[in-house]
Amino acid sequence: MKFMKEALKEAKIAVENNEGGPFGAVIVINGKIIGRGHNQVLKLNDPTAHGEIQAIRDACKNIGSFSLKGATIYTTCEPCPMCFGAIHWARIDKVIFAATKEDAARIGFDDSLLWKIMKGEKKPVFEYIKIKDKEVLELFEKYYNKPNKILY
Repeated sequence: MKFMKEALKEAKIAVENNEGGPFGAVIVINGKIIGRGHNQVLKLNDPTAHGEIQAIRDACKNIGSFSLKGATIYTTCEPCPMCFGAIHWARIDKVIFAATKEDAARIGFDDSLLWKIMKGEKKPVFEYIKIKDKEVLELFEKYYNKPNKILY
């Protein structure tokens, strides 16, 4: 519970300072907090500045790595699809959350449409157009063939 209390402290900062919604997170490895974040969407005019994203950015900066393998993220709410993706790419091992996505929807943060789009049940609300570009694919191939590439 102590780490969830720290996530809650972060969420309170967002609410009390009008920085964003009631979302906070901390990232822990080996019993030590390595990253903190709270929703700063309003403060930064950045729709990606969710609590989990901010905590991931902080943790990666603090440990000097994009990989948070071995970490647990404590977050005040079940992650939205964007944060879910970021948690996946950061290789975080465990997510512990307090409020559910349904709780968030009740206060105006409804991401159910995004989940339906990701499941293929709905189409995106924006145009989604694929174009063919040989140079892009050549660059992808060049990266794939690099002997010293870093994959995550």
